[in-house]
Amino acid sequence: MTSPFAALQRQLGPGKVLLSPAERGNYRFDGIQFGVRPLAVVLPETVEDVVAAVRAAKAAGIPVVGRGAASGLSGGAVPLQPSLVVSFTRMTGLTIHPERREAVAQAGVVTLSISDAARPHGLVYPPDPASFRTSTIGGNLGENAGGPLCFKYGVTGDYVLGVEMVDTDGEVHRLGRDAYDLTGLLIGSEGTLGLMTEATVRLVPPAKYSRTLQASFTSVEACAAAVSAAVSAGAVPAKMEFMDGACIGAVEDYLGLGLPREAAALMLVDTDGDDPAQVEAEMQLVEAAFLAAGGQVRRAETETEAAALWQARRSVSPALGRIRPLRMNEDIAVPRSRLPQVVAEIRALGEEYGLPLVQFGHIGDGNLHPNILYDPRSDDPAQVHELAHRIALVALQHGGVLSGEHGIGSMKREFMADAVDPVTAEAYWAVKDALDPDGRLNPDKLLPPRPTHLEDSHVHS
Repeated sequence: MTSPFAALQRQLGPGKVLLSPAERGNYRFDGIQFGVRPLAVVLPETVEDVVAAVRAAKAAGIPVVGRGAASGLSGGAVPLQPSLVVSFTRMTGLTIHPERREAVAQAGVVTLSISDAARPHGLVYPPDPASFRTSTIGGNLGENAGGPLCFKYGVTGDYVLGVEMVDTDGEVHRLGRDAYDLTGLLIGSEGTLGLMTEATVRLVPPAKYSRTLQASFTSVEACAAAVSAAVSAGAVPAKMEFMDGACIGAVEDYLGLGLPREAAALMLVDTDGDDPAQVEAEMQLVEAAFLAAGGQVRRAETETEAAALWQARRSVSPALGRIRPLRMNEDIAVPRSRLPQVVAEIRALGEEYGLPLVQFGHIGDGNLHPNILYDPRSDDPAQVHELAHRIALVALQHGGVLSGEHGIGSMKREFMADAVDPVTAEAYWAVKDALDPDGRLNPDKLLPPRPTHLEDSHVHS
């Protein structure tokens, strides 16, 4: 059977449209979720290529799914029905404008590359998702990615000045942040409102000095109280990372770094700035709060020692892979004051289901990553999914949200019905229907189920 995208293949030229089953099969998954094989994959090199792809998909009545480096952890870039996938890995144009402290990056630019290119000009791009060595700015825009630095420096959306976007009809728009903030609306929309092909982002000078501290606590309650006390005292650390006892044990089993196995919680904190006295004063505030809460504190005196302390946090992913081959990486965010209860309730859920479960995250802004470890050959996937749902409910019951930085995607879409009231759900669908009336942009992601009374008026493709 001739593919409906054979004409597109001829139009764009060799190597830009993949139609063979083997080539398309590589585009049905992201960092954690599997979907279906797309009908075709387009590898655009220009915005004109994207326009042609979107228009071909519209003519065929086929959904369009945008995709970056596939490092996402919520299924946001995974096609769930026969679709056209637009993979942005060849759109890697990057221009630094030091006089304006801005960078213009096409969607396929690897996140770390922006700072690498800006650093010779005395500038950096602060957002630092854990995947920043492989993830692309387009994916970061779609998920509004965060990272360890977001407590002090903010998330992706805080640095975006404007975007170039291709809409569902194949029209190109250049959006700033004037009048209605349509740029803000697109950021975090997970490709459900348009395909962002380029972004103008803000750059800042890097901090000149930093200090690092590691602290262990005998209870999560003491750890959370210490963090709150440090913040209340005026400290705004660059990074405040948390690991629970199970996570400490997993890393210690993996590398034997000399971490305190008996500890219930481990904290890693960086303070930074341009004035060494202020950086040290802020670290002293943190240290005093941690000691007052009974923490055992260890300071790094050199950059080498600081790197050694951070090795524990950087080793979490490979350490967990030794326990079970797969993991479901939850991404809830809760008020800092509720962390002790939330961590305890999630730990109890792991014990109830008999599945290994570790918790870590960016505790400064309450972003917690409970990881359910499992082996599909021996563990029941339905139980894993049910446990993930109950973890989501714990977050909501404590005033939290379903995602701090990974997005909703397909993994947590069904949980949105618990998180969003009917009036808000209707508003979300009104926006979706206004910008994507045929519902072809990354369907089955992000939004809660369409309210029943809107079904009759919806224009189906």
